[in-house]
Amino acid sequence: MKYLIIAFFLFLPFSLVLSQDKKINVIVIGAHPDDPDGTAGGTAIKFAELGHNVLFVSLTNGDAGHQSKGGGALAKIRRGEAQEAGKRLGVTYRVLDNHDGELLPTLEVRHQVIRLIREWEADIVIGPRPYDYHPDHRNTALLLQDAAYMVIVPNVASDTPPLKRNPVFLYAQDRFQKPYPFIPDIAIDISDVLDRKIYAMAAHESQYFEWLPWTVSQEQNVPKKEKERIEWLKSGRRRTIIPAVKEALEKWYGKEKADKITDAEAFEICEYGRQPNESEIRELFPMIGK
Repeated sequence: MKYLIIAFFLFLPFSLVLSQDKKINVIVIGAHPDDPDGTAGGTAIKFAELGHNVLFVSLTNGDAGHQSKGGGALAKIRRGEAQEAGKRLGVTYRVLDNHDGELLPTLEVRHQVIRLIREWEADIVIGPRPYDYHPDHRNTALLLQDAAYMVIVPNVASDTPPLKRNPVFLYAQDRFQKPYPFIPDIAIDISDVLDRKIYAMAAHESQYFEWLPWTVSQEQNVPKKEKERIEWLKSGRRRTIIPAVKEALEKWYGKEKADKITDAEAFEICEYGRQPNESEIRELFPMIGK
């Protein structure tokens, strides 16, 4: 009987499911503290402003991402930075205790991901594509793909009730071209919240002002004062709207408004999760077109 009930909910129109609880539950999963901020920080602000629920998750504690700090001391710093970023964004931020640089798509971590998605009762799950320079990023993507169907299977991670309906799984935009470039199925205008997104990213001081500049021998160019640092970060992290994203913006906002959009975040629908139609996408992303 319980399988018949689950099957019934799987095929309900999204509007009927959503009408029972008007809050949309979004979970953005990255490999490291600061990963979710850069890929979906603006979209997260938009959801939070509309009263919806957003959870950011780092699958590792970030304990290897620095040139002079490491281990538990660095993990503590990065967890604190994530909490501050969450406050600035208006989202909940969780940092798991897996080691940075050692993340693998094991059954144990897959179950962690499945439980998180179930506990949040996610409608939307956002994460990286499996094509990336960093093994932790690639393995995060594999973990999300492996969880995409299992979140509705009762006998998997059976200590946490399964979802009645598979979420929509989305890949965040990246620059990688092989085996195929990112395809923007959905694009969100974040022009009016870009400064808030950058301010939230700036909470990850150990990353954006220490570690990442050091990896490209640019640490001497980091400004000392907060205001100048934020402007410097904005200049380096502002994403150019590529032609494919511009086309997506025109689809969702219309050409007249799309021509005025200066900053956007885009997402590709993962074929392993639920496949929403255009009407469902507009319900899941109520900020579109506004």
